[in-house]
Amino acid sequence: MRFSVLVFLALSLLLGKVAWATQTSTLKPQPAAGEIEERNKALARRFYEQIWFSRNLSAVDELVAPSYVVHDIGDRKGVTEPADEQKQIADFFWQHGTMTGHIDYQIAEGDLVATRWQWEFQPRTWWLKALGGRSLIPIINVFRFRDGKIVEIWNHRHDIDSGAGNLPFVKGLLLGLIPSVILLVISFLLWRRLRKKSRTSKLSI
Repeated sequence: MRFSVLVFLALSLLLGKVAWATQTSTLKPQPAAGEIEERNKALARRFYEQIWFSRNLSAVDELVAPSYVVHDIGDRKGVTEPADEQKQIADFFWQHGTMTGHIDYQIAEGDLVATRWQWEFQPRTWWLKALGGRSLIPIINVFRFRDGKIVEIWNHRHDIDSGAGNLPFVKGLLLGLIPSVILLVISFLLWRRLRKKSRTSKLSI
């Protein structure tokens, strides 16, 4: 009888230890919200420092999800793109000029990080130089992070300070020049016709 009681107590203690170990292993301490936000801010800083301020395009694979959703200026909203698109965008500017910049500040809330930064681009190609604009362009990006990678981007560029800000002027100039050139050609043709008639009339006299 005593032996069975001792066996029962030993089994109870053993089962209690197993249950306690299982409970403590499943209740691992989770990082606080502030720690996650600081980690995401550091990841966002790496995105700019390695891809846009230095030409380390392989960092895209580490920082951007295989596919992400982008909300750009204009009509380009809610577009799903592969991560390779970020490499192509940055590489386009690296091939046509030199880039650098600096981060002004960051704000984090939950899985979102907003970064206000200055992009400095010095073009090498003549057609990008012709567009003109300021070399320092202020930009605000908002990234959504999931499992340490960017899964959504909101892009807010101050394009009025860039070469793209001159495009409306160029378009308006062309739209104004086209009818002017047409009228000039018509006027020249009419002038030649009238001159020809005048000469023929003089010869007939």
